[in-house]
Amino acid sequence: MLDIQLLRRDLSGVVARLAARKKPQPFLDVERFSALEAERKAIQTRTEELQARRNAASRQIGQLKSKGQDTAELMAQVAGLGDELKASAERLDALQAELAEMMLGLPNLPHESVPAGADEKGNVEARRWGVPRAFDFQVKDHVDLGAALGLDFDTGALLAGSRFTFMRGPVARLHRALAQFMLDLHTQHHGYTECYTPYIVNREILVGTGQLPKFKDDMFWVYRGSSAADGGDGAAPQEQYLISTSEISLTNTVRERILDAAQLPIKLTAHSPCFRSEAGSAGRDTRGMIRQHQFDKVEMVQIAHPEHSYAALEEMVGHAEAVLQALELPYRVMALCTGDMGFGSAKTYDLEVWLPAQDTYREISSCSNCESFQARRMQARFRNAQGKPELVHTLNGSGVAVGRAMVAVLENHQQADGSIAIPPALRPYLGGAEVLRA
Repeated sequence: MLDIQLLRRDLSGVVARLAARKKPQPFLDVERFSALEAERKAIQTRTEELQARRNAASRQIGQLKSKGQDTAELMAQVAGLGDELKASAERLDALQAELAEMMLGLPNLPHESVPAGADEKGNVEARRWGVPRAFDFQVKDHVDLGAALGLDFDTGALLAGSRFTFMRGPVARLHRALAQFMLDLHTQHHGYTECYTPYIVNREILVGTGQLPKFKDDMFWVYRGSSAADGGDGAAPQEQYLISTSEISLTNTVRERILDAAQLPIKLTAHSPCFRSEAGSAGRDTRGMIRQHQFDKVEMVQIAHPEHSYAALEEMVGHAEAVLQALELPYRVMALCTGDMGFGSAKTYDLEVWLPAQDTYREISSCSNCESFQARRMQARFRNAQGKPELVHTLNGSGVAVGRAMVAVLENHQQADGSIAIPPALRPYLGGAEVLRA
């Protein structure tokens, strides 16, 4: 969430910076915001005047009583002032609630270093690693390669519908091995603490990281609690959601806390399934595992000091790169432009891995600095050098998407007979096997 004081100080500047983001998107109703702010100021000024009059009248009543004089008229005036103050307070609460709702709908402001652009065509390549392999046989995609190894889309669809996958045998083992390898790399070499998080969270948790209220249609939600007559606990139904990434639960571990500066940075990682409705993506990437309703990801989160968050972002990108380099997968790093960044991000890098069957690079990791955007929503703070509470900066990054990593390993390391050459870094997690075959 943006700082409302920033809008009050420089509304035109904020509007200009928001205009650089994804379109069409009416981010801020300037007229409505200005009207609400004008009324808020007027009510607060009037409230201060009423409080001053009431305080003065109350002092006068005390003086009259000490002299034994009649105070009925003044007491009636004070009562009237109290009624008006109550009405003003109620209207002020309503205004503040509407302003807060507006603020929750505003995306983060792009950092000054973010390249300007309307959409993904404006993204800028920062660097690339590795050279796509030249094959001397007909390349297969992961769907055809995976079928013999236990990748089963038909059973996934039978059990849960389209965009769900069932795995058995060698490919299930490969999927598990990739996740374990990533966790070990991040915890043993990159300094993250491994976590295990709930896969279902309360509504306010998603408000904290910015998925709600704006992106409810992208989530799967459930309700907990039922009447005792139905065998439940008698509690009122509580709106809860399946996580779309463990960033949600990891980042919210510092909500409503004031940390010591010495605790920063906090570096957390977790392997979890991710659930996404993929609203608005009908017809896109329907073949295979590229766009699923359920997929696994190893997530990295850092809670950082504001002065160090951009160094932390570069570090985090390097941690994701280390995964792809160890798996010997060619990739490129893209700095996202203003029109292609996510809602809560101030700056984002995407890592795109080479997929031979598609003859192109596809996103496998996204690393973002949200600055204080999420922290303000969560009220996550630390004590600065002056001992005053200050908002932390939050960062998140895929370290990396397990399913897409498996797709990339299958396609990049395929052999003419349909078997898969296992990268050396992954072999200890597969019992030392050098080749994966049916």
